[in-house]
Amino acid sequence: MNPNYQWLKQIAKFGFLFLMGASMNAEAGLFGFGGVSWKEEVLLHDGSKIVVKRSQSYGGRHEIGQSGTIKEQEITFTMPNANKTLTFKDEYDENIGGKNFLLMALHIANGTPYIVAQPWACLSENKWGRPSPPYAFFKHDGKAWQRIPVSELPSEFKTINLTLSTVTNEPMIKVQPIVTVELVKKLNGNSKTIQRDAVRYEGPGSCGEMIHDGKGGWYGVDLFGKTYEACLQYCNRKKIATQHCPCEKLFKGEK
Repeated sequence: MNPNYQWLKQIAKFGFLFLMGASMNAEAGLFGFGGVSWKEEVLLHDGSKIVVKRSQSYGGRHEIGQSGTIKEQEITFTMPNANKTLTFKDEYDENIGGKNFLLMALHIANGTPYIVAQPWACLSENKWGRPSPPYAFFKHDGKAWQRIPVSELPSEFKTINLTLSTVTNEPMIKVQPIVTVELVKKLNGNSKTIQRDAVRYEGPGSCGEMIHDGKGGWYGVDLFGKTYEACLQYCNRKKIATQHCPCEKLFKGEK
């Protein structure tokens, strides 16, 4: 066989492998695989600061050709004046196709940390009960994070003190030795205050009430009909199990 031909075959082989690698790298970027972690300075309500470590990974549900959304995220910090490290994890939820929350604030009072988060997109809003004000509040009871009503969030907690648009701002965030308080304020713009008296928006274009079928599917509440009987028929057609069928709740036992 012509040795020149063998050489050309080798070049073609390596060229193909190179293109495959480039294609895989491009696909990883296109569909949002991977993640990023960074250190961020947090200004507490009393004027003191702590440094937290934040991370997020990509690969959540998204349309073909769009960049990946955040699949899961976490924030880790050491309690002031205590040798105790805590982590708030927002793990991947298959039923909503990604993370649950937009993390907004971390505050600490009397040795107790609190997290303020906003349900992310419509499915998460429905999962967390369509809260009004449109936040989910958590405090650590010494053992685990527990959800609390807005009435239990100390009144001195007013500011949003975590970077919000972490995907959009990733190119800037990941090159910083630490994301300072000043940079957090700059990146967040006018998003500075926890609106604890706000009422969730229910106007045109808002997220409608949805029912989860327990199998990963979601249905608009209007699809269940206007009577108890129609609701039962719809649950039967869609094979929605009794424990997930909302007829008793929607029609309060009307039969």
